[in-house]
Amino acid sequence: MHARNCNYNMLVLQPDAVVSSARFSAPSEGSVMTNDEQELFEELLDDEEFAPGLNRGALLQRGAAAGAAMWGVSTLFGPGTAFASTQARSLTPTFYQWIYGLYPEIPSAINKDYGKRHKLDAKIAPVQGFGIDRFVAEAKKKKSTWDVYVGMTPFVEMASLIESGAIEPWDKYISKSVVNDLIPSIRQEATYQGHMWSFPFLLDIIIQAWNGEIVKKAGLDPNAAPKTWDEFIANAKKVVSSKAAPFGAVFDSHGWRSLAPITYTFNPNVYTPDGLFDFTNPATVNALEVMKRMMEVAPNNILEEGKVDAGVNTTPDEEAFAGRQAAYYIKYQNAPTRFAGTWPDPTVLHIAGMPKQPGGAGATVFWNTGAALFKYGQNKQAAADYMKFLTYDQRIWKQALSKHVKGQSGQLAPYKSTWAKWEKSPPEWMADWAFTVRAQLGKSKAIKTNIWGLNQFVLGKPGWETYLKGDEKDPKKALAKARDLVMAEVKKHKK
Repeated sequence: MHARNCNYNMLVLQPDAVVSSARFSAPSEGSVMTNDEQELFEELLDDEEFAPGLNRGALLQRGAAAGAAMWGVSTLFGPGTAFASTQARSLTPTFYQWIYGLYPEIPSAINKDYGKRHKLDAKIAPVQGFGIDRFVAEAKKKKSTWDVYVGMTPFVEMASLIESGAIEPWDKYISKSVVNDLIPSIRQEATYQGHMWSFPFLLDIIIQAWNGEIVKKAGLDPNAAPKTWDEFIANAKKVVSSKAAPFGAVFDSHGWRSLAPITYTFNPNVYTPDGLFDFTNPATVNALEVMKRMMEVAPNNILEEGKVDAGVNTTPDEEAFAGRQAAYYIKYQNAPTRFAGTWPDPTVLHIAGMPKQPGGAGATVFWNTGAALFKYGQNKQAAADYMKFLTYDQRIWKQALSKHVKGQSGQLAPYKSTWAKWEKSPPEWMADWAFTVRAQLGKSKAIKTNIWGLNQFVLGKPGWETYLKGDEKDPKKALAKARDLVMAEVKKHKK
């Protein structure tokens, strides 16, 4: 727990371990601390930087004199501590635009509710296409317009933000109860070089989905998921030959959404000693061959960039699946759930784990979109409190997973306790596929976090696509080109 950067006039221990600004008032008779309050106070007592010059015993003596669960800073620490100055500004989170788009209740309701406990001034982030230039530029000037960025994905930009000095770990601010409640693989993904840099929020997993109406029209069982890539492609070809739909299958051509997860179904251990994706690994070759076979039943424009967000969104696969022009789909689950919402009957959507070839690992890729804490921001403890408030709010998960919502956003909660509660007593509103997708997390692995995590797939794409486009007949040579394109930039960066 770090006090130096928290500019509060008064410390009040409130429910959910919130540290917020308030005027001192005497506690009600017989009031006691909640578990979260006790946890936070214990952390404060053990933090040597919280109140320099006062040991644990002195703090407890002053706390006893103050009288109960609410502790005035003037009583505990005196006017010379960091908490004595007035708060400089409202808590200022900034969101990647798509999060507001998928979860309109954040700006319309959840932020307003949080604003009742702490002044809030939420913004839209200047991060089109995962760009972080504005954040880095401000950090160089040792300032930040915002306190927390909601929209960071570990393998995408986390390492670059760390390297630039724009963000700091959550370790001193996030409560132990939250950390311990995170699903282990999600907690591991959020951790880099021994510190937690991301406050996890929205979980995505690459899966297969299909339009049951089209599949049935093709004479196939709409309730049966293709078990192997051979079966997946055979089914897709039957869709086309039967004229049930113009296209049998679609995928997103961005490598982290297709090449990597398909590779993982063969073998997820495809990284070099430096943590780079191994484009020449046999599993990667197998994946590219699968993609080439899918090209035969996909739209001609499947490799084109998207129409918005610097090419990463509104991609050809999304348009084809939404328009009921394709039967089968490989992408993260929130894509088919959203686009099925445009269909006359969204209930014909089916979701399952990824196909795999005999002997394959059957793994897939997951990532969690979370929040970064700006090093030169303010209100850091309040930022952690806000993220806890936001990520546990059931309105988020009802929007994401409710069968009563047309075009659910589809993303999953990161907490063990949330899933334990749902599994013990499934909510009436929860879509069946939610548990199916959750089950895939046990077979999933994250893309390794480093400054090349996303960029290696951007840099290598022109190389491997020579095989998909037919310009290169040998997939191994195409992938070697991809590797060489990446390594050329890596070498430049090292100079």
